[in-house]
Amino acid sequence: MLTTIDNAINAVSGVLYKPYVVPLILLLAGIYFTFRLRFAQIRLFVESIRVVKEKPTNLGATSSFGALMVSTASRVGTGNIMGVSTALCLGGPGAIFWMWITAIFGGASAFIESTLAQIYKKRDSNGGSYGGPSYYIEQGLGQRWLGVIFSVVLILTYMVGYNMLAAYNTQDTFSTFAFYDKSTPIVIGAVLAAFFGFCVIGGGKRLTRVTAILVPIMGVLYVLVSLFVVVTHIGQFAEVFGLIFRSAFDFQAILGGFTGSCVMWGIKRGLYSNEAGMGSAPNAAAAADVSHPAKQGLVQMLSVFIDTLLICSATAFLCLFSGVEPVAEDAGAAYVQACTRSALGDFGAIFITVAVCLFAFTTLLGNYYYTEGCLRFIMKKEPGKAFLFVYRLIATALVFFGAVISASLAWDTADLLQALMVLINVPVIVILAKPAIAALRDYEWQRRKGKLPAYRGAANGVKGTDFWQD
Repeated sequence: MLTTIDNAINAVSGVLYKPYVVPLILLLAGIYFTFRLRFAQIRLFVESIRVVKEKPTNLGATSSFGALMVSTASRVGTGNIMGVSTALCLGGPGAIFWMWITAIFGGASAFIESTLAQIYKKRDSNGGSYGGPSYYIEQGLGQRWLGVIFSVVLILTYMVGYNMLAAYNTQDTFSTFAFYDKSTPIVIGAVLAAFFGFCVIGGGKRLTRVTAILVPIMGVLYVLVSLFVVVTHIGQFAEVFGLIFRSAFDFQAILGGFTGSCVMWGIKRGLYSNEAGMGSAPNAAAAADVSHPAKQGLVQMLSVFIDTLLICSATAFLCLFSGVEPVAEDAGAAYVQACTRSALGDFGAIFITVAVCLFAFTTLLGNYYYTEGCLRFIMKKEPGKAFLFVYRLIATALVFFGAVISASLAWDTADLLQALMVLINVPVIVILAKPAIAALRDYEWQRRKGKLPAYRGAANGVKGTDFWQD
């Protein structure tokens, strides 16, 4: 039964990831926004770091940094380790170059979608804000039905596709240890589901706060460990970079089998890792309390770079500088742990397992955070306690289920669902891009005048929104 489902999912996914569908849509949109924003992801990189440090305008409101942490918790996860390992093993070293390209152009798409989320955000009963693609689809396009479809697809992507995949990748990191047997995925799945359920059903806020502190620390340690491997193998620098670029531009191999090429695996895993253009991060971006929508666009643009150009590159360099050859049979945990074991001994494999467990747990919570917002949009109200309890139970059960399914079903489901999000969100932000582009120009004009940028919707042609009308 599961094999039949996987075959059907893989067939549809294969069509969507042909060069003229999802890859072309992502690349063209990113290039278009990059030129319209005049390469803002490069020009305003330092500015985006400055904006992150700003405090919210209202005491107790969500800061730009807070919104960045929520979106980064979802972005920085098992995809940064397992996704990169899979891309290297199945697409070759050149996949890393195409992941970089996805991130660089994707930064412009991330700016547009998150700025739109700020412009069209809604006011909650406490004076705070919420929103996301469903809301800018409803208000900007006037098409609530499409917003509902997007919300359904997002819930499926994050609660089913991504959370099952995060659970699978977590248990897969234990597969290289001697104690691993048929019962291990069941045990890991049960433990992971128990912690997840404790947080979303039992209100385990203390555990959530602890992981929110541990994950940035682990992220920094992860980058430092990767740098250590690079420095201790610095003699391979020219060889590694030469391999990446030769593989990336081996057009005969790429055109000979595009669906298995470095381009395709780079785009697939780059999208899974940084989510730029998918419409996920705008759900967190809308909650930030800022004086100008463009500020949160800059912050989310920075999040894409942190995810792919920093964390994903750390994994890629750790693996490639270790000297261990990537082969298809080792895609996932086996390859990255073989690399760390080769470079750092047994400590390396243990470190990767701990990192994946922490990254996966915050990913599970960050992913779930997005789905409840979409649930509220669909229902037009706060879900009842009984409904939410059942919904959270289902989410918890899916975490357990993800740990015991096959690798192909886990990855194929996530690939298909994320492609559907792209197919809805990217055309929408292309259509609605004008106010976001105008917002950046307004922001830069005010900065040049030495002002603290403050956005006025009516002056920028945006009317009828809950915010920005003063």
